[in-house]
Amino acid sequence: MKLIFCDLNKHMIRSWEKWFSEDLTISIHHGSIFDEDCDAIVSPANSFGFMDGGLDLQISKFFGWHVQERLQDIIKKKHHGELLVGLAEIIETDHKKIPYVISSPTMRVPMILKESVNVYLATKAVLILGKYGTFSDGSVINKKVSKIAIPGMGTGVGRLPYEICALQMKRAVDDYFYENYEFPKSWYEAQKNHQLLYRTKTTDLQFES
Repeated sequence: MKLIFCDLNKHMIRSWEKWFSEDLTISIHHGSIFDEDCDAIVSPANSFGFMDGGLDLQISKFFGWHVQERLQDIIKKKHHGELLVGLAEIIETDHKKIPYVISSPTMRVPMILKESVNVYLATKAVLILGKYGTFSDGSVINKKVSKIAIPGMGTGVGRLPYEICALQMKRAVDDYFYENYEFPKSWYEAQKNHQLLYRTKTTDLQFES
């Protein structure tokens, strides 16, 4: 599986280039995600599959509104009405060049992301689906999807700083693309690792005011 990080914003590109400077397997492109040579593009949507704002609106205009309809049908039937942050689904687009969209929510509803690890979880969901997921007929996704284009996650409506977005995507790639994830030895370590996804100084979240 090949990952392509693509965005129109130069600040997002620079942040990716900083965090992935030594990673030769991740492609970083400054431009439209719709111009990429890929099998699937990622929609950093919301948990209810509404694709009528931000990049999701551009996806709907490019492929057609049937993508939103198919996604919401899957959410209703398979996920009991809500695709949680940390899960992802794949939808056929009927487009010859880019046959699939992967929906991976970065937020439950449109909102500003503050001290959130949602981009880490959303990127993780894309990687797990791409590596181990199956289509509804049981066929393996990675047999048909070998190139996935991913935009800056949570930086639009979510207003997540580009640096934090790149950091969280880097951690997810290290943990689940390269499979370097280590289970925490204690709740304290888990809590510390959680905070280091969005800030440099840590504290005990149980007592922080």
